[in-house]
Amino acid sequence: MKIVILGAGALGSIIAGHLARAGEEVTIIARGERAAYLQQHGITLTGLADFTVPVAVATQPQMVREADVLVVAVKTYDTAPALESVSHLKVGSVLSIQNGVLKDEQLARTFGWDKTLGAAAFLSGGVTPAGPVRFTVNEYLVLGELPAGISARVQTFVAALVNAGIRADAVPQIQTVEWSKYALFMSWMAPAVLTRLESYKFQTHPDTAAVVARLVRETVSTLQDLERGRRLEVEETLGYAVRTGAELGIPLPTMDTCYRLIAGINRSLQ
Repeated sequence: MKIVILGAGALGSIIAGHLARAGEEVTIIARGERAAYLQQHGITLTGLADFTVPVAVATQPQMVREADVLVVAVKTYDTAPALESVSHLKVGSVLSIQNGVLKDEQLARTFGWDKTLGAAAFLSGGVTPAGPVRFTVNEYLVLGELPAGISARVQTFVAALVNAGIRADAVPQIQTVEWSKYALFMSWMAPAVLTRLESYKFQTHPDTAAVVARLVRETVSTLQDLERGRRLEVEETLGYAVRTGAELGIPLPTMDTCYRLIAGINRSLQ
């Protein structure tokens, strides 16, 4: 199977590394220092997995022409230029392991709904300063047809992931899983950024736990990015919920307050 991974951060590297080690034909699209590191050293994983594997690295996306599966693993705020760079690709299927629920619509605008699969990744890790990726969470990666269903192509890619060592499954109602993850992410993102506390602390303190509960009702690694001075994925997550609520006439007071506070923080990081 010819698999292209767009984005060489932690999750992109984890998925690319496992699939490459399993013998799949993998190309990872990367840039800058990260691309140079991968070209010289390959992908090194530590933690839940411990191996180094060489992988094909493309620094010029236009040189990649086709893929059986394209996996989008860039930060949400980089999605538009990233997808534009691969819009020429002839793909069998495309999926995104990003946060939020806007991602499927963005993929479909570029490749069409017939090529777009739903996906939700419950995986975690981080790129260390030296270059290797520490793999810390391997819960599962779920895939499904949109708006619902399981197909042969979904089952084929799930089988490849499982064979490679990634816990994965095909589900008939992928949108339910995507929205459930979105609600969970939203309820943790704002308290993590605004309090800068570990998750167990803001979930157990009565005041902040109440905010978490309100965020979940209203929406039915972000803290690490903040502390490292990185941009936050706010417009495609909190911002999307606030804009959609306004369009539908649904008041989201807690969400709107958190969005405005975090958007202000985000502007100071740019």
